[in-house]
Amino acid sequence: MRNSLRHASFAMILLCLISMKSAWGSVVEWITIDGAIGPVSAQYIDEGIARAEEMDAECLVIEMDTPGGLMKSMRMICKDILAAQVPVVVYVSPSGSRAGSAGVFITLVAHIAAMAPSTNIGAAHPVGLGGEGTSDTSKVMEQKVTNDAVAFARTLAEKRGRNADWAEKAVRESASITETEALELGVIDYIAPDRDSLLALIDGDTVEIDGREVVLATRGAKVNEVPMNWRLQLLSFLADPNIAYILLLLGIYGIFFELYNPGAILPGVVGGICLIVAFFSLQLLPVNLAGLLLIILALVMFLLEIKVASYGLLSIGGVVSFLLGSLMLFDVSIPGVKVSLSVIIPATIFTALFFLFAVGMGIRAQRRKVTTGREGLIGEVGTVVSPLTPVGTVLLHGELWKAVASTPVEKDQEVRVIAVDRMRLTVEPI
Repeated sequence: MRNSLRHASFAMILLCLISMKSAWGSVVEWITIDGAIGPVSAQYIDEGIARAEEMDAECLVIEMDTPGGLMKSMRMICKDILAAQVPVVVYVSPSGSRAGSAGVFITLVAHIAAMAPSTNIGAAHPVGLGGEGTSDTSKVMEQKVTNDAVAFARTLAEKRGRNADWAEKAVRESASITETEALELGVIDYIAPDRDSLLALIDGDTVEIDGREVVLATRGAKVNEVPMNWRLQLLSFLADPNIAYILLLLGIYGIFFELYNPGAILPGVVGGICLIVAFFSLQLLPVNLAGLLLIILALVMFLLEIKVASYGLLSIGGVVSFLLGSLMLFDVSIPGVKVSLSVIIPATIFTALFFLFAVGMGIRAQRRKVTTGREGLIGEVGTVVSPLTPVGTVLLHGELWKAVASTPVEKDQEVRVIAVDRMRLTVEPI
C-alpha cells in the first residue's frame, strides 16, 4: 500500500513537472507581417522559421494582416512552411485585419490557423495578368493561372485537413468570409481575441511534422518577438513603390543635370547612386515595362520641346505620357503595390517644370553669344583711330587695338571685327 502511494505521488509530481514545462522553458517565436506579401516578407518568414528551429521553439506564430501580394513570394513562403521542422501558427490579427489573396494560401498551409474577432479571409483570385484580356490567348492564359492556383489551394487545404471546397471557391469566385464563418466552414482552427488566449487554445494540440507527431506546450510560454533586422527593414523601405519611384526620378534628374552642366559632379554622383538603388528596388517589385517606357518617352518629349518649336504640343504630350507611365509603372492589380497619387501628381508637375525651365535655361545659356575673351570680340564694332592701309589702329571697348583690313579704311570710320589673331584684329568696314 505504501509503495502504491509512493508511485502515485511520483506520478503526480511528474505530471506537474510536465505541465509546468511551458512555464519553465517553453519558447514561442513571434513575427509580424503587416502589409503586402513580397520578397522581403518571404525572407523574413524564412529567417523566422530557421530561428525557431535553432531555438527549439514550441512553435512559430506569424501574426498577419495582408491584402495579398506576389504569387511567387507566396509560393516561397508556403514551401518554407511545408518544409519547416517546427509547428507554424498563422494568426490573422489584430481586429480589423484580413488575410486576402496571397494571405489565404499562407493561412491554409499553416499547421494551426487562427483569427481574431472582426477579421476576414478570402478573395484569392490570382491577379497581375495585365487585366481582363479579350483575346482568346489572354483568356486561356488567365484560365491556366487560375486553375494552377486552385490546384495549389486545394492541395494545401487537404494537406492540413481544411475545407478544400471553400479554398477553391476563394480562388475561382474571390469568396471572402468572416472569422466566424471560417471557423464554421473548417477553414481555420480557432478564434482568439488576443495573444494569451491563442497560446492557451493551441496548448496540447498535436501537429504532424515529417511523419512524427508534436504536442504543443504553449500555455504560459515565453513569447520571443522577433522584429525585422536592419537589413530587412532597409529592403522593405526600398521595396516601397513610392520610394522606388522617387529614387528613379531623382536619378534621372541628377544624370540629366550633370550632362547639361559638366563638371558639377555632385548631381551626377547623387543621380548615379539614386538610379542604381532605384534599379535594385524595381527588381523587388512587379514593374510594368510599358509604364517605364512611357516615363522615358515623356523625358524625351520634354527635351525636344526645349529645342523644337512645337507650340507646347510636346510639353502636353510629355505631361500626359509621364502621368500615364507613373500610373502604369507597377502592376496595380496586385494589392499593396502602387504609387500614391499624392506622389505622382507633384512629381509630374515638378518634372515638367524641371525640364521646361531649369534645363531649358541651361541650354539657352549655352547658346548665348560669348561676351569675354577672343570669342567675345567677334562681331563687335570699333572706330578707326589711324587709317587702315591696310594696318592701323582701332578703338574698341575703350582700348586701342592694332587692326588690319582687306581694303583701306579712313580715320573715324566704324569697322566690325571678323577675326582675332593674338593681339591683332581683322576688321571690315561697316
